Amino acid sequence: MLTDALSKAIAELEEEQVAELVKERLVQGVTPLEIVNALQQGMAEAGLRFETGEYFLGELIMCGEIMQDSMAVLEPLLSGSNAEYKGNIVMGTVKGDIHDLGKNIVVMLLKGSGYNVIDLGVDVSKEKFIEAIKEYKAPLVGMSVLLTGCQESMKETITAIRAAGLETKVLIGGNYIDDVVKNYVGADYSAQAATDGVKVADGIFGAA
Repeated sequence: MLTDALSKAIAELEEEQVAELVKERLVQGVTPLEIVNALQQGMAEAGLRFETGEYFLGELIMCGEIMQDSMAVLEPLLSGSNAEYKGNIVMGTVKGDIHDLGKNIVVMLLKGSGYNVIDLGVDVSKEKFIEAIKEYKAPLVGMSVLLTGCQESMKETITAIRAAGLETKVLIGGNYIDDVVKNYVGADYSAQAATDGVKVADGIFGAA
């Protein structure tokens, strides 16, 4: 049960209330990271409602958009308070797929949790992934996919990363991703909910 008013407001998709509460809390001197944490809890609740069928994709998208608006206010303040990044993570939607809602939510959550995210966008080639992993020496790469037809593209990308001798861990996410898909494409981790991505990152970087 959500006890925080801001968490509750974003879970209930109360756009104006969220904006007001974010401003109010900043004036009160609450740290940007604490505000992001409250928003994350509300987003996680919206994610659960989506999983149980209480919310549909439309609600989830709206929740993501409210979060994006809030992050536009908070992100500039976050970078100052969090100069010590936990580490680099490369993210992108695989070649052939142009869906980025899920990826964008994960990117926002990771940034809010103190990671430096290199977002390559959508329809990303395997060469581009490899280039970015090398350049940023990223211990984790996240790949998003929504279209089942792009599974092969994901598998090829992961095979190419391994063939390049890169030790980076691979996290895949998408609405139909499960352990069967994860094992087929050769990924290390899979995430169904956006918050799973943060848990995986914390596990990898916490252990580093």
